[in-house]
Amino acid sequence: MVKQQRAARTRQALIEAAAAVFAEEGFAAASLSTISRQAGVSNGALHFHFASKNALADAVEAQACERLARITATAPARPGPLLQRVIDATHTLMEALTADVVLRGAFALACEPARPRESSPHIHWQHWLEGTLHRAERTGALARGIRAADTARTLVAATVGFAVLGADDPAWLGRPHMTALWNALLPGLAARQDLPRLRSTGPHPPAPAAPHSRPQP
Repeated sequence: MVKQQRAARTRQALIEAAAAVFAEEGFAAASLSTISRQAGVSNGALHFHFASKNALADAVEAQACERLARITATAPARPGPLLQRVIDATHTLMEALTADVVLRGAFALACEPARPRESSPHIHWQHWLEGTLHRAERTGALARGIRAADTARTLVAATVGFAVLGADDPAWLGRPHMTALWNALLPGLAARQDLPRLRSTGPHPPAPAAPHSRPQP
């Protein structure tokens, strides 16, 4: 059991180190020695867990897709207009890209021409957006003449663009940029009856707890 736990920790350290190196240097320039050094393990330990750099990249993308699936899985449970769920998910994704090196590395890998597209988190993200926006279109939540597929492609392009720009300047991943995008999109995108209920700022942060009142003497 101890050996299994140690092996699992080593594998996770290698995935996170690989994601960081892929995000910083790109897939082609990343070396296995740099990844093993950043993970704090030997080259032999790396090759024990992963046969090649491609295998490491596959593991990064697979784990990122699992984390992205958790982000999108919470959105359908939220009450309110379908478009609000999409808005909230885009903000949550940007926050995750700020904090999660595996997601950042996978989004960087997805922009590499040599990497396969079917395992890309971009594809998973696009499929979720298309499914949610098609439901919005069918239920009249989109403005007349707005097509779900076109809107999904626009949002994928915008969010991937923010991820690419955020690699050099993390401010691109902040809430103000995504809020500004939604402020520009919503007037032409949302059905008129839903527009007043939509928050371009995404999910509100939790309100601070009220101070405890002292008992009266």
